[in-house]
Amino acid sequence: MLLIKNGHLIDPAANENTGMNVLIEDGKVKAWLRHNEDAPEDAEIFDATGMLVAPGFIDLHVHLREPGQEHKETIASGCAAAVAGGWTSVCPMPNTFPINDNAAITRFMIEQAEHAGLANVFPIGAITKVSEGEELAEMGEMKAAGAVAVSDDGRPVPNAGIMRRAMEYARDFDLPVIDHCEDKSLSKGGVMHEGEMSLLLGLKGMPALAEDIDAVRDIHLAKETGAHLHIAHVSTKGAVEAVRRAKAEGIKVTCEVTPHHFSLTDKAVEGYDTNTKMAPPLRSEEHRQAVLEGIRDGTIDAIATDHAPHHEDEKALEYDAAPFGITGLESALGLAFQHLVHGGLIDLEGLVRLCSTSPAAIFGLDGRGTLSPGSHADVTIIDPELKWTFDSTDSKSRNSPYFGNEYRGAAVATIVGGRIVYRRALSNTA
Repeated sequence: MLLIKNGHLIDPAANENTGMNVLIEDGKVKAWLRHNEDAPEDAEIFDATGMLVAPGFIDLHVHLREPGQEHKETIASGCAAAVAGGWTSVCPMPNTFPINDNAAITRFMIEQAEHAGLANVFPIGAITKVSEGEELAEMGEMKAAGAVAVSDDGRPVPNAGIMRRAMEYARDFDLPVIDHCEDKSLSKGGVMHEGEMSLLLGLKGMPALAEDIDAVRDIHLAKETGAHLHIAHVSTKGAVEAVRRAKAEGIKVTCEVTPHHFSLTDKAVEGYDTNTKMAPPLRSEEHRQAVLEGIRDGTIDAIATDHAPHHEDEKALEYDAAPFGITGLESALGLAFQHLVHGGLIDLEGLVRLCSTSPAAIFGLDGRGTLSPGSHADVTIIDPELKWTFDSTDSKSRNSPYFGNEYRGAAVATIVGGRIVYRRALSNTA
């Protein structure tokens, strides 16, 4: 039995934003108690004085690399990075080797997470076999094995007819369809955002239009099929506006944003640091402002990291040859505080909604995204004033442009299934 005592509970799903103790027993939330109520004699006490107590944060978009690329990350190391960043659950994309396009690999990923005993892992299965965009994968079998959504992620389905059938098939299994919106015929060969900076740097650009066109196509298909479309890592003004219009029409569309797209622009590429190379690419300030407005007005539903670890030798290549992607699990909360909360764009309840309540609803994770009695005891405990420096990582990879940055606001403890799986050490505070 565990009692989280003297903290400030923020639970948008339960419409609670108040001082409250949270009593946990057998992996579930047993009850809420007022601060002056006596604790059970046999309860372990976690003193959360001055801290926020939130439903466990859920990252809808990570790459854990296992099976097949364990030199970059394993499920265990990725989950260690997750809980260090305050994430109690992560949803890994299917671009493993082999591709997660069948129930056996889905089960393997869940079993590896259970062995690690850190964050919950809810796998995302492939839309098509081997993510080749041709033949639909066995979505029903993957869901039965534990998959919570389907996506071909970095290899978006290019054929509208196949995508339509995929949406119809996924709809029947109540699985969200996630798309990395990118028309490859427009972006092929590009390594950064197409614009003034790409011209100045002599790098081939990836136009915003490539994302805009694919987003609009998918929204029309979602309207036609009634499927739940979830657009990954929105990064353009056009895509945000398309989602806003779709929601106004009542189309079942949700979307996520990454911290790097609301905190950086293509100007960061100026020094040719390959840790600024990602897909979608860092956009211009106009697009960043549109993303921020989408967060402010509720168009954007969730914050997801798109945690994409790569070995240092791969990122040491020249910009054109280096792989896309950065790590993000341990820097995300600091960036969200810096650019969204302390900047006055959203309040603390809004942060919890973006990182916990909404992600749980998007993927239908019952009993998560809330700390109501009877729910899973996944808890993120936050000190909003803690000053710290991002100078270490539990991930196997260090491909991040944020190392050395100082932040205010961090997860100080992460509880999964009623167990404290992470406590922040004082050594990494500023």
